[in-house]
Amino acid sequence: MTGTVLTTMPEDAGPADALPALLGFTRALRAAGVPVTQDRSHAFLEATALVGLDDRRATYWAGRATLCAGPDDLARYDQVFEAWFDPRGELPRRRDSGPPVPAAIALPSIDAPGEGDADEDDEVLRAKATTSDVLRHRDVATLDAAEKQRLAAMFATLRPTAPTRRTARHEPWHRGRLDASRTLRDSLRRMGEPGDLAWRRRRVRPRRIVLLVDVSGSMSGYADALLRLAHRFVTAQPRVEVFTLGTRLTHVTRALHHRDPDRAIVAAGEAVPDWSGGTRLGETLRVFMDRWGQRGMARGSVVVVFSDGWERGDAALLGEQMARLQRVAHRVVWVNPHRGKAGYEPVQGGIAAALPHCDDFVAGHSLAAFAELVEVVGRA
Repeated sequence: MTGTVLTTMPEDAGPADALPALLGFTRALRAAGVPVTQDRSHAFLEATALVGLDDRRATYWAGRATLCAGPDDLARYDQVFEAWFDPRGELPRRRDSGPPVPAAIALPSIDAPGEGDADEDDEVLRAKATTSDVLRHRDVATLDAAEKQRLAAMFATLRPTAPTRRTARHEPWHRGRLDASRTLRDSLRRMGEPGDLAWRRRRVRPRRIVLLVDVSGSMSGYADALLRLAHRFVTAQPRVEVFTLGTRLTHVTRALHHRDPDRAIVAAGEAVPDWSGGTRLGETLRVFMDRWGQRGMARGSVVVVFSDGWERGDAALLGEQMARLQRVAHRVVWVNPHRGKAGYEPVQGGIAAALPHCDDFVAGHSLAAFAELVEVVGRA
């Protein structure tokens, strides 16, 4: 970027005159996949007010410092900046048709209406659909930074549902079992005159979901995607608890309550002291059962373990704790990222010891596999 002067605004224009253009730039970045939050937008406006609106280079660096969350955002930021700010270095005024975006980004939400013929639009849409479908089935550990950024936005398509259980209490219903007590009370209220029969059914409550995510070194390629999946569960359902497993057990449910997925992942990463460390599944599961599980968190719950089963500790201890977990949980689901790969056999000591005590053994290497897992949990 060169230090070209922003000359389009009139000499007497103040910050309020440039506000629509600057906010439009942040919206274009958000549409291009850069996670621009409201706080970052406010920081960008404050920074441009400090450096002034007449210096294109200063505006560029002010936005880069405040709007980009990491190295993966820089390339998209440069593309949108060059498209949004005139090549002559001019700050755009109010626009009616939306911001122009480079064709490489190909975002239908900010394309100007009426440009191109219908055949070209259909080809672009088909290409996007094909690319998204391919990305859904790709192994998340093999994706580059740009693909991971696109995949992170696709997690919003997952809609976790909570499994349900029947309680001992009943509620009025239009069919089911005869509610003799209520029928008799209604008849007495009418002085013995016959009336309609009353019916009842057992009340239904959502079951608790407990997610145990392995963040050891062997799972480092999948840890970010698994925590994003856990964030979808936490924000979609009220009774979800999340723990990370490694050399120790860490409760990260509170960190994942952030509505912004990126902030939630960062908060969870700061709370986990053994990220990409060793694996002691048996010991960490024992801590979970002693401190939380046996006392009620796992009782009647659907417990999902995300791990490849590589165990540095005693595999027999892992088997004992899995048997203990199965006795108190409603259902135990083991998610292995290698399960969906051709030729995989669960022969590792840890997974071989755990599988006899699991109700479901599913894959967890792609977004499509995560969607299947959401269905498995919802049907439990």
